[in-house]
Amino acid sequence: MTELERDIIREILNIGLARAADSFAVIAQEKVLLEVPNLNIVSGRSILEKVRELQEQHVIIQSDIRGEFNGTTLMFFSGQHVQRLSRVCLRMTTSDSIKIDEMQESLLLEISNIITGALVTQLANILKANIYGAPPVNPHDDMAKALQSLMLDRPMVQPLIFSVITQFSDKANSVELPLMIFFDRDTFEKILEIIRTYDFMGGQQPN
Repeated sequence: MTELERDIIREILNIGLARAADSFAVIAQEKVLLEVPNLNIVSGRSILEKVRELQEQHVIIQSDIRGEFNGTTLMFFSGQHVQRLSRVCLRMTTSDSIKIDEMQESLLLEISNIITGALVTQLANILKANIYGAPPVNPHDDMAKALQSLMLDRPMVQPLIFSVITQFSDKANSVELPLMIFFDRDTFEKILEIIRTYDFMGGQQPN
């Protein structure tokens, strides 16, 4: 992967995430700031450690990307997010805790569904790919342990990690909303093939 290809993939992802951030801003009734995403090829073990660290202080919502691409998104909602979203969307006053009830879980699942849906739709349009987001779930088990079989036990499908931090902020403070996007190696090769054969300014290049 050349630096130009890396920049193109980062920008494609940035466009998709900008739409997702707009969707989140409407739901949360707050301004949402989006950092330019990082595109990292990292070891599975280091990602497992990061997921386990985030899991201790966040509610994880997982949504798979299916179709021509194979991937997974993980959204990490902090106790502050849960409290604020519960107040805005459910008119519910809660403590700053990551323990959630069924209504709050449904809310976070729907928010993840909207954000992932916006991201996947943009990626599908830009890359001309037939992909869709599966219904999100709230995995109650150790997420890092669930990912271990893919990360460590199957090294030939080491995923590429798009690490993204969005900031959900208002006048008083800002709260980071980590979003991780995983694509396996086959999917990443498909994305590279697409951008190598497509002129994004003028259409499909001749073979």
